[in-house]
Amino acid sequence: MTLGALVLLFGVYAFANGMLAFAAAFSNSTDTPWGILVLEGAVSIAAASAIFLFPGITAVVLLYVMAMWAIVTGVFQIGAAIQLRKEIEGEVWLGLAGLASVLFGVVLLARPGIGALAVVWIIGGYSVLFGMLLVALGLGVKARMTQVA
Repeated sequence: MTLGALVLLFGVYAFANGMLAFAAAFSNSTDTPWGILVLEGAVSIAAASAIFLFPGITAVVLLYVMAMWAIVTGVFQIGAAIQLRKEIEGEVWLGLAGLASVLFGVVLLARPGIGALAVVWIIGGYSVLFGMLLVALGLGVKARMTQVA
């Protein structure tokens, strides 16, 4: 039951992430190159599609899909942080969020057979850390925007 919920939750998250990346790519609201956002969106949508098209996916295959998705999106987030370095201070938080994503993917690749419950704990810890890093980035951007205005 936990694995089924995990599969569904990850699929929904990856789909939403992909749609938001596409929206950002075509909205001209970011200085991140649109090609990077389109590629990130495509990777996320592909991961979500694989999960929804093959609901009988095994735990190990799911772990590999999640690991590769985390590594690829983490690399793109690090790239975005490097681009933001020219625009704002505090871009290090996005880079650290990307690093956390890459490390999460590497842990999943290194230990694929650890079981669904352990993966839920890893995902929970990753999500909390990733969320805190993005909140810190948001606060830094807000402070910067307040100074500019």
